[in-house]
Amino acid sequence: MKISVITVVYNSAHTIADALNSVAQQTYSDIEHIVIDGGSSDGTVSVIESHRDALAHFVSEPDNGIYDAMNKGLRLASGDVVGFLNADDVYAHNEVLSRIAELHQDSSLDGCYANLVYFDDLNDSKVQRHWRSKDYTPGLCFKGWMPAHPTFYLKKQAVDNIGYFKPELGNQADLEFCARAFELHNISSHYSPEIWVHMRTGGASQANVIIMIKSNWRSYKALRKLGLKRDPVSFFAIKFGSKLPQFFARS
Repeated sequence: MKISVITVVYNSAHTIADALNSVAQQTYSDIEHIVIDGGSSDGTVSVIESHRDALAHFVSEPDNGIYDAMNKGLRLASGDVVGFLNADDVYAHNEVLSRIAELHQDSSLDGCYANLVYFDDLNDSKVQRHWRSKDYTPGLCFKGWMPAHPTFYLKKQAVDNIGYFKPELGNQADLEFCARAFELHNISSHYSPEIWVHMRTGGASQANVIIMIKSNWRSYKALRKLGLKRDPVSFFAIKFGSKLPQFFARS
């Protein structure tokens, strides 16, 4: 079973080597690592070129944002299973992809996901936030829930049925994608209560308050088109309220 891992990157020269090494150090052997760079100008490309032998595909060109780059990666992916490792992230241990491959041996399974933890710096042992997922139940995505996206691996056939990301939704495109997957296509999934990814804090969706407000309003309108019936005040209250425990949870 081939697993396609897609890493999208833009001007992350100080972190991209960690992500590349994390994939290369996985014990699972049948990995297709695809790196999509948005035309970086800070030395990122040089770092990636030094790891070129370990990559199945490397594209460096301007794009229309993170999710446009992710869609480029999905179009290149030829694996049976596909997922993403962000340029700022690493796997929690070297057996993560082996675990994902083991779960996907179940022919009835469309996808799997697990937990992740946030650090200010991956060399710092202090966890800033613990994203603990849960088993999906119908309607959960309409409460603003989604699996920890960097841990979410789907069979490629399921991705092709669901469709790709919608870049026009900005930083909420992953929530809309997950809602389509779970609420409309009723994918079968497995939640593993394990930590699969270590993530650095920050990220595009957390850049500033104005961006967060605009992107969350886009997510609300997108979910309304998919069937969300809740009013915006209660939707945002439930969505943000569900995230609060992540800042207090411990492994």
